[in-house]
Amino acid sequence: MANNSNDTQVSFPKRVVITGGMPYGNKHLHFGHVGGMFVEADFFARFYRDRIGEENVIFVSGTDCYGSPIMEGYRGRKEAGYTGSIEDYVEENHRSQAQTLKDYGISLDLFSGSGLEPAKPFHAKLSREVIERLYQRGYLMKCSTKQFYDTKAHQFLNGRQVVGRCPVKGCKSEKAYADECDLGHQFDPEELITPVSQLTGTTPELRPVENWYFNLPAFADDLKKLVDKWDSDPQIRPLVTKTVRESLEPPRIYIQEHYQETFDAIKDKLPPFKYFAPEGNQKSFSIVFNSWQERDDARTILEDADVRFRTGKTLLPFRLTGNISWGVPAPDLEDLKGLTLWCWPESLWAPISFTQTLLATAATGRYSSTDWHDWWCSKDTKVFQFMGQDNINFYCVTQPALWEALDWGLIQDTPIADYHILFMNKKASSSGKIKPPMAEDLLNHYTAEQLRTHWLSLALDQKAVSFSPKPYDTSVSHTDKKTGEQILTKDDPRVADPVLKESAFLTNIFNRLARSCFYGATRALDNHLPSVDPEPEVVKRCNKVTEDFEKACYHFNSTKALTIAEDFCREANKRWTKESKTAKEDPKGYEQALSNAFRALRTVTLLMHPVVPKGCEAIAEHLNIPTEVFFSWRHAEEGLPELVQYTGENAEQHEITPLPPRFDFFERHESQR
Repeated sequence: MANNSNDTQVSFPKRVVITGGMPYGNKHLHFGHVGGMFVEADFFARFYRDRIGEENVIFVSGTDCYGSPIMEGYRGRKEAGYTGSIEDYVEENHRSQAQTLKDYGISLDLFSGSGLEPAKPFHAKLSREVIERLYQRGYLMKCSTKQFYDTKAHQFLNGRQVVGRCPVKGCKSEKAYADECDLGHQFDPEELITPVSQLTGTTPELRPVENWYFNLPAFADDLKKLVDKWDSDPQIRPLVTKTVRESLEPPRIYIQEHYQETFDAIKDKLPPFKYFAPEGNQKSFSIVFNSWQERDDARTILEDADVRFRTGKTLLPFRLTGNISWGVPAPDLEDLKGLTLWCWPESLWAPISFTQTLLATAATGRYSSTDWHDWWCSKDTKVFQFMGQDNINFYCVTQPALWEALDWGLIQDTPIADYHILFMNKKASSSGKIKPPMAEDLLNHYTAEQLRTHWLSLALDQKAVSFSPKPYDTSVSHTDKKTGEQILTKDDPRVADPVLKESAFLTNIFNRLARSCFYGATRALDNHLPSVDPEPEVVKRCNKVTEDFEKACYHFNSTKALTIAEDFCREANKRWTKESKTAKEDPKGYEQALSNAFRALRTVTLLMHPVVPKGCEAIAEHLNIPTEVFFSWRHAEEGLPELVQYTGENAEQHEITPLPPRFDFFERHESQR
């Protein structure tokens, strides 16, 4: 395997923290949460545990307990007759989320919640320390902004209590809230197009409020240096650097050409700007300012002149506090008292408080260090944060700047971002028109290992890809010639289920190799391992495939890693078929064929362990080799006879557990039988 000190191309850290995005505490998990993020994060958490030791890997996530989405969800449940408290409501959703993750084999070391025990006190303390530290270092700004107020409900509206259209140039989101849209773009509340109160359905008015903001624009140069560094980092995907660079554009305003005459009449009143004429088919010219403050001054002048415009993406002060009641308490600073933290900033440091929680509650010796600084501030540690593309602006723009501002020695994470996972070729969301299937419901049609394998094959690091499970496909397949009835795809037996394409490898190819080895050893070797060594070219091929798989994982290419393992397993099956037939009447030749097949099975099972852990661990258990030995990459180039020695036996003594007739390590779902 790649040597940590000598191979600079594939070098693994001493410790790894892996984080998964935090689902809101107002819902169960839909397929996008699991298939679009958690399964991939789990694949790499399992790989790194095998590769560098489980004591050196921490995988944390949790329920995002606070904020207006939770308040709105709770309000809806209360109106429907729910009698529990908001804490009960969040706890119930958290338990559902935790159970779903368990059902999918997501091996989190801790799945807690920002407002739930045992993480709640750790998170509240860290949140207070972050805000006080930013204040002491001069990076907090007290800003008076406009907030929506519902005159019919007689209350201020927060976050998702207001819905409109996103004002950011080029964004087509129809699901924009008070100061951000569902694609992660931020803007001022007064920019939101056609706002509607979700409490009363009326148009709210804007009233002034004061809050604390983080001076994000002060870190523009730091972010530019960071993204330049990321450009040459083979572990960071172009989706990340492209999105971050869009946020680093100078403050710009777009104005349609038919306002040119009005603009010319007032342009001398504007702060200094650069003018850019429309290019090609563009119908708007743009003006660029030196700072966001000057751009905001220009907005006021343009609004007074009835000139309609849109703003471009740029760095803006990042709101930290609000007046919502259900939130982490913010420390009282100056004359701003009784505020709470906006849920997005506190979710950025939640993985740190989750790490603190885990280390404080773990069994003695479980992790290589109980000091959270060794996991978040050490140069020999890497933090890999998994996210969807909607969250890049938060985790890859705001968070790095916050880490710099705090000056606590926090290492910059390695963001692993994926494109959207679509549903039937359309973007689905819990709050949108197209509702995604719930993750728990998919298990009525597929096994968890079938879905894990399919989702890892989608290459979401390259582009948005559709998840199109046949049981949910209500498109018309064809019209019955006899009855004239339209037959839906989900009811057409002639249509293959695209989700089962990859799982056929599990239930057919991988199963066949494993069963051939076990049944062959039972029949020919009395449940013992072959006494002859595998042929040198087989060992060489196994080691080469293992190295290729390792490199794919280093580059966070789970799809390529899966393909490497699958192709090798197919190759091993073909070799077994040929060699076993040739040696049908030759006991020694048959034993050699079994030895070659067992060596290949050992390698395939090691490589597929992060993909389908349950079935792979069953293979190791039937081989009667401890899983901590079998799956440790310290022994990646060792065959079964060498692994057996770690049990205190030699290969001649060691017996494997015979399989019952027609046994499957990877089963089809009962609905597919």
